[in-house]
Amino acid sequence: MSQKQLKEAFVSNLNGTSLLEISAGLSLLPLCLLCRGLLLILYYLHHGKPVSSRKYSLLLDFLVLVSPLVFSCTVLSPIIFFIPVILAAFCAGIFSKIYSQRKGEARVPFGQIVKEFQKAHLDPECIPAITVFRVYINVLTSISILAVDFPQYPRRYAKAETYGTGAMDLGVGAFIFGNALVCPEVRQKPHRTQPRLSGLARQVFSVWPLIALGAGRLLSVKSIEYHEHTSEYGVHWNFFFTLALVRLAASLLLAIFPKHKAWLVALAVAVFYQLLLSTTSLKMFILHGSDGRGSRLGFLNANREGLFSLFGYLAIYLASVQVGLWLLQRRSSVRGWLEALRGLALAVLVLLVLLQLCQACTEPVSRRMANLPFCTWVLAHCLLLLGFFVLTDLILVFTKLLVKGSSVPCCWKVVQPPDSGKKHGKEAVLVGRQDKLSQLCLISAINKNQLLFFLLANVMTGAVNILIDTMHSKAAFALCILHLYMFFNCLIMYILHARNIVLKFW
Repeated sequence: MSQKQLKEAFVSNLNGTSLLEISAGLSLLPLCLLCRGLLLILYYLHHGKPVSSRKYSLLLDFLVLVSPLVFSCTVLSPIIFFIPVILAAFCAGIFSKIYSQRKGEARVPFGQIVKEFQKAHLDPECIPAITVFRVYINVLTSISILAVDFPQYPRRYAKAETYGTGAMDLGVGAFIFGNALVCPEVRQKPHRTQPRLSGLARQVFSVWPLIALGAGRLLSVKSIEYHEHTSEYGVHWNFFFTLALVRLAASLLLAIFPKHKAWLVALAVAVFYQLLLSTTSLKMFILHGSDGRGSRLGFLNANREGLFSLFGYLAIYLASVQVGLWLLQRRSSVRGWLEALRGLALAVLVLLVLLQLCQACTEPVSRRMANLPFCTWVLAHCLLLLGFFVLTDLILVFTKLLVKGSSVPCCWKVVQPPDSGKKHGKEAVLVGRQDKLSQLCLISAINKNQLLFFLLANVMTGAVNILIDTMHSKAAFALCILHLYMFFNCLIMYILHARNIVLKFW
């Protein structure tokens, strides 16, 4: 077999992992975020000021937010269930130290702090959990697309061939989910009305970079004979095309139907598509082609996975629009977000029950077809992760109340309630501005240029695979390459953020 065929075989015919292992892996993300926040608060407690060095800020963010994920999906994957316990214990230790070392003026009874926390007002214009979710999905995707080519990356985490739940299968759906959370239909202010067709026209214009990137990826992959997993999207299709067409189709449907009924449209699309899979020959066509032997003759045969999975991804996108609209409902208090957290927990529980019912009545999860169980699975785990991030933010808000004056980037700021005096309101705004100017954050840096980060990761992945024999690499070498690759990508984003450069012109 040629090197190209060996690499294709290395990522083919896999079956995924368990839902429990994926949930354990997802819990690492908010724990890393919590650890970073607690360390910054502890630093403020000891020095009376935030970390001001850009160099140390980047190093801390990379070592705490990114590096543990590289280790957990490679050499530490055999103990993945113990890593969250270790991280949680470490966070508990830091919190205990913060609580015991508070300065005299901050030493108020614990019960009073709890009451102050429940009454605290948060900045209603910013929901950090959404930003962190989107950035972390991008970071995880960037790690996985290169790590999967190394033998240290467990095969059960890679994309399943036909049925199964691999970590990378969830990443594809989560990427769609994250994009829908901030789509124009969600961000549009309720009091602003505009012609629906003009909004659709803007969406058509906004997706041309995705189509251009898809075409560029197609040409580059074919021209250098780069290895590709054909049953993932097809011969000519790729994720950029999927994302572009899903956004266009969703905008068209939301121009016809009310956006606050997006979940009903999503349900209708997902159920209709599953009925087609279950009652017609569509499933056999997607899996085995028109001749039953995996034919790739003709455009439809060649790209059947990418084309028909659009229905499932469209359902995920529309359901995520509904989630985005719900999250952006004005909640300015901690109590409001605690209620929202209960709502997220209930939604996750309902979706997990539905997932078991769907798999029992139809078929297992299949990313290749993007069937109804796949859509349910993606939504359940994305809401679970989103809930984890909201909980993390609330814990950090509580900890900041213990240490008056401390701040954490990409975390809620406690603000004065709307009916408070003007003076206090101005002070809150000034503090927020100072925090923004004095602290650079890797999450904010990646968030500013997310598409560029994803594109850079794809280009760097291709370069590493061309230059290095990843399949026969030792563990130390693989970890070194993965860390250098991620640090380079993060450094570029950090430099652009420091200079306030956003590479977006559409």
